[in-house]
Amino acid sequence: MAIWLTKESKVIVQGMTGSEGSKHTKRMLAAGTNVVGGVNPRKAGQKVSFDGVELPVFASVADAMASTGADATVIFVPPQFTRTAVVEAIDAGIPLAVVITEGVPVHDTAAFWAYNVAQGERTRIVGPNCPGIASPGASNAGIIPADITGSGRIGLVSKSGTLTYQMMYELRDIGFSTCVGIGGDPIIGTTHIDALAAFQADPETDAIVMIGEIGGDAEERAAEFIKDNVTKPVVGYIAGFTAPAGKTMGHAGAIISGSAGTAEAKQAALEAVGVKVGKTPSETARLMRQIMSGN
Repeated sequence: MAIWLTKESKVIVQGMTGSEGSKHTKRMLAAGTNVVGGVNPRKAGQKVSFDGVELPVFASVADAMASTGADATVIFVPPQFTRTAVVEAIDAGIPLAVVITEGVPVHDTAAFWAYNVAQGERTRIVGPNCPGIASPGASNAGIIPADITGSGRIGLVSKSGTLTYQMMYELRDIGFSTCVGIGGDPIIGTTHIDALAAFQADPETDAIVMIGEIGGDAEERAAEFIKDNVTKPVVGYIAGFTAPAGKTMGHAGAIISGSAGTAEAKQAALEAVGVKVGKTPSETARLMRQIMSGN
């Protein structure tokens, strides 16, 4: 089983006719994703061929949903258009919107996040600035390479795209139910807590890997949630143990101030609720192997 994205998911791509959207639509199709069309109001009515698969282009998300039954969208549009694209997806009521675009102004993300809340949160937003969601062997929405790992019973939630890929590779022989890259911007749609709750409820996920990084308090809040709500084993990794204080490292949200948001503080919070925390991705994978083997 998978969370949020399954083999039955019908995926559209906002920005499918652009260079990035086109490239990754081809990759998603090759991974077995049920991509059913794209959205570009300037090219509505056209069809685009991807290695023999012809996909229609629609004027809007609502039109695409009405014609194809789409229930997920992947957004590959430039940062200045992302807010409009996400609001359009929310207005159409699509259940899942995966926002790949990086460089989205924080006030734009805040605006479409608040708009989604005001509309009753009918749409699950993942991102922005994220690699997407992969349910190995079932569906792949975003830019996560499809051949790193197979299906299995580990759930993965990560702020970092590259660390998502590394952890998938490290545990490729065990496999994953779903891998969720939530992105590292200061404001994001789906959080560690959202993914932890979904994996806890998924009967075919046996254990969870949670990857965080310096900055903010998301991991500390996740630790509190784990203490009260998660009974499955969780292994954690915090990127940034060697990062100098006051420096932004990689993601816009990965900045620490004084003792707040440090890797050490996050590690302590997680270990206090029984989460085993690795100092490196390889050590984190080793800890998960011990759990999955019953040792």
